[in-house]
Amino acid sequence: MSGISSQIEDLRAQLRHHEHQYYVLDAPEITDAEYDVLMRRLQKVEEENPHLITPDSPTQRVGGKPREGVAKAAHSSPMLSLDNALDEAELRAFDTRVKELLGGAEYRYVAELKMDGLSLATRYSGGMLQQAITRGDGSIGEDVTENARTIRSLPLRVDADRVFEARGEVIMSKRAFERLNAEREAQALPRFANPRNAAAGSLRMLETAVTASRRLDYYSYFLLDETGGPLFDSHWESLDWLATQGFKVNPKRRICANVDEALAFCREFDVERDNLPYDIDGVVIKIDSIPQQQKLGYTARSPRWAIAFKYPARQVETEVLDVLVQVGRTGALTPVAVLAPQVVSGVTVSRATLHNEDEIARLGLQIGDRVLVERSGDVIPKVVRVTQEGEVRRPFTMPAECPVCSGRIVREEGEAASRCINLNCPARLKESIGHFASRGVMAIDGLGDVLIDQLVEQGLVKSVSDIYSLTPEQLTALDRMGPKSAANLVENIAASRNMPLPRVLSSLGIRFVGERTAELLANEFGSLDRIAGASLEELQSAQEVGPKVAESISAFFREPHNADLVERLRAAGLKFDHLVKKKEGGKLKGLTFVLTGTLPTLSRDAAKKLIEDAGGKVSGSVSGKTSYVVAGEEAGSKLDKAVTLGVPVLTEAALTALLNTENS
Repeated sequence: MSGISSQIEDLRAQLRHHEHQYYVLDAPEITDAEYDVLMRRLQKVEEENPHLITPDSPTQRVGGKPREGVAKAAHSSPMLSLDNALDEAELRAFDTRVKELLGGAEYRYVAELKMDGLSLATRYSGGMLQQAITRGDGSIGEDVTENARTIRSLPLRVDADRVFEARGEVIMSKRAFERLNAEREAQALPRFANPRNAAAGSLRMLETAVTASRRLDYYSYFLLDETGGPLFDSHWESLDWLATQGFKVNPKRRICANVDEALAFCREFDVERDNLPYDIDGVVIKIDSIPQQQKLGYTARSPRWAIAFKYPARQVETEVLDVLVQVGRTGALTPVAVLAPQVVSGVTVSRATLHNEDEIARLGLQIGDRVLVERSGDVIPKVVRVTQEGEVRRPFTMPAECPVCSGRIVREEGEAASRCINLNCPARLKESIGHFASRGVMAIDGLGDVLIDQLVEQGLVKSVSDIYSLTPEQLTALDRMGPKSAANLVENIAASRNMPLPRVLSSLGIRFVGERTAELLANEFGSLDRIAGASLEELQSAQEVGPKVAESISAFFREPHNADLVERLRAAGLKFDHLVKKKEGGKLKGLTFVLTGTLPTLSRDAAKKLIEDAGGKVSGSVSGKTSYVVAGEEAGSKLDKAVTLGVPVLTEAALTALLNTENS
């Protein structure tokens, strides 16, 4: 090894040692400043000798380029969820099942704290980290390798040359969480609700540098070989081996000879959990013997050899100081109780959701009352009940106007939620733009969530109509937007002006007006202006438009902010007129069809057009009035319902034959 190579390896070894001491063992041997000196020294030597840079170097934890979206990856074996035991009786029942299934053989448990974070599988080969995958649906997860590399307690390099997989939990400590929220408040950004959400969001960031700035931790709790099988005969032995390889394995674990000892562990940490530096929501109890785990096997969704003992929700009594209203991204208004601050499960709670007006009425709650508040895991705190009416109390009234934009508030009959119906309300603008640009609506390819965030946050788009004023120069100034991408997007925006009226109507996000209703309305009225000016009775004359849909349409166009948006879209050149195709009769007149599954040659739209051109109707649900169900591959519940109701079922070939027969 040359002198330079030897110097680099020595610096890397020192840095790995100090990272392990600081991030894994929590026992630093040098100061942060001394660590930074070593890191800068290594960076300088590597910059001068780029051919000697290796992926496992401590300098390579944070990449320079943002990720290009999130790829999917398959797990070597399913990452299953655990069944829960909510009390002592349920845990003892689990123990009884284990005893019966093992036929009286002796067994022991391993009890581990159930950390409240994001599950992550990390794969190693040749002594180096190769891939990191989130749980996802248990079979397929997100490949977050580049972001995972920024986690200092996750080793990039291990001593073992064998291929293996370590599974564990990515968490954010309480201290790191509070520091992150303090930084966000200083930047006038909203606080994260809890450490779990903050950790999950941080791990999925497209900017690895942002992930690196939020100190995440990785605690490993499971070990697999390259085939998804075990490496050792004991779970405890697996945990010890992971610790020898540099993984952070929670020392707060215990071998329990029986269920009584496991319960004692659960009780001990129920008392101690508020003093831990991280959130837990229970204890995981596993059979230690791997051969016994294999004998016990699995149900469809969880292992029979493990269970999560969940701690009960923590409750505290406090006073309701006020009730505020938050506007969600869909326009729904949620009343939120402002509380006299109280500590619940180690978190200071000063807000609790009240859900809606009906819930407030059910609770009999008024401002000034004392209430019982409950917080369970990462769930937003909620008011359980009123414990004492306040001496001076006053009722809450939902505002008549949106507290964000002063737009009109509507509560549909039969609906629990009140909603702001201003499509350009700042609280729901991002959601409105995303819907407007989506593939089945205005189909503006390239206008995705990340770009929408930038456009709104930088003030380039304050109204849905503003997208038609965007220039290539404005777009290229944004992150990850080159000249070609900007030009393509401007071209796609321009092309959307040619979308027919049904798409334009659907793009407005009117409640209950989807693709089919928009098409029926366009065919009935012929223009957006006629729809906007129609009375409730006139609207209900359109096919499949009932009182609830008619009221929603009328309310939308009566809102001045929406009327202004319509005029802006008219000025942008969108199509407000529609060529009405009146069908006189037709061979399939009076027949209603439902399409389900994938047809061999026809797309859903093509089949629908054939039926409607022949005078038939296509419905989205099966009922006793359905004439035929047309079923393809992977037909689901609609086919089952058709069979139950005795509705005739057609293949594509049978549909084609019916059309040919009817047209002959």
